[in-house]
Amino acid sequence: MKLVFLDSDTLPYPIEQPSWVTEWVQNPTTEQTTEAVVKALVNAEICITNKIKITPAILAQCPKLKFICVAATGFDCIDLRAAREQGVIVSNVPGYSAQSVSEHVMTCLFAMMRSLPSYTKLGRADWPDSQHFCVHQRPILNIQGATLGIFGNGAIGQAVAQRAQAMGMNILFAEHRNRPTIREGYTRFETVIAQSDVITLHCPLNETTRHMISQAEVAHMKPGAFIINSARGPLVNETAILDGLQTGHLGGAALDVLTEEPPAVDHPLLTLDHPNLLITPHIAWAAQSGLFNLARGVSDNLEAYFQEKPIHVVS
Repeated sequence: MKLVFLDSDTLPYPIEQPSWVTEWVQNPTTEQTTEAVVKALVNAEICITNKIKITPAILAQCPKLKFICVAATGFDCIDLRAAREQGVIVSNVPGYSAQSVSEHVMTCLFAMMRSLPSYTKLGRADWPDSQHFCVHQRPILNIQGATLGIFGNGAIGQAVAQRAQAMGMNILFAEHRNRPTIREGYTRFETVIAQSDVITLHCPLNETTRHMISQAEVAHMKPGAFIINSARGPLVNETAILDGLQTGHLGGAALDVLTEEPPAVDHPLLTLDHPNLLITPHIAWAAQSGLFNLARGVSDNLEAYFQEKPIHVVS
């Protein structure tokens, strides 16, 4: 049985080869083209992928492929309809990064509300020449009593809420946009947009959530509000975020994901000089606990498939 791990260097943690896999191929860097992916998957029954997209064209040329394990929670890189039509089972690894991502969110929240990026620079540049013992410029905000709007009520959203509540924040879970009824424990989408001091995104990327935060939503956010995105880049309209930061309507943004990854060197958000813009290279998930949980989750999915009792099946 042949297994191919696409873009395997994206998981810097070893996964032990199962004894029943006779050919274990790690493809450290995989080009995102149909030709390159098909070539990598020749005669493979199992594919592990993180962000390399598996399209209908690829599936059509890989008739031996029977199982795809997504080395992530989000599975928007797989065309699920085509996988079903081809008889390919798709599993993900849910909840593996809840601790890692939630701690990243809280780190960003503290950094932005207390203006740490700005004051870190001031501590080196302006403090030595100050006439006073402190240098005061940007406002420093309290976390206790602030309202946190959470979009996504899965394992990560719940972990974020737990940590935020411990800090004394008010929590609002956003209902789906345009849903006619509001479920218990949720608040109308537009209300969360308008009332939150900080918005954090933890929902899957699909056609209903793509650009869920765009110009209209940014315009209706509180002046000076913050946004954190550690889920998927296309959940936000990056132009709207850029405009909000440039006009000062947004107090800051912490983006661990972008629409294109890796981004172009001249990406407008990368070149924007803003005191409260944090951009990290898609590493919110990658604490040691997250790496270990992901590797174990992939191994569990492989073993379950071999036992003909697949788990965490999304298609």
